[in-house]
Amino acid sequence: MEASDRALIEQFVAQDSELDALWQQHLEFDKMIEKLEGKPFLSPVTLQEIKELKKKKLAGKTKLQALLDKYRHQEA
Repeated sequence: MEASDRALIEQFVAQDSELDALWQQHLEFDKMIEKLEGKPFLSPVTLQEIKELKKKKLAGKTKLQALLDKYRHQEA
């Protein structure tokens, strides 16, 4: 995520609970993916789990970007 996106998140996260929830979810998915990918051996089940987590993370990021776009237009 870009620095400008992070700055917007930090600016508006306290007043937007949806933004906060999406951001926390994004960070949690990041941690889970890193943990699974850090294993010395990745079983087919683990690989599938990583794939599903990445899909969920991407879906959340799409929603997060839509909210950030809304805030960018408000500031312009």
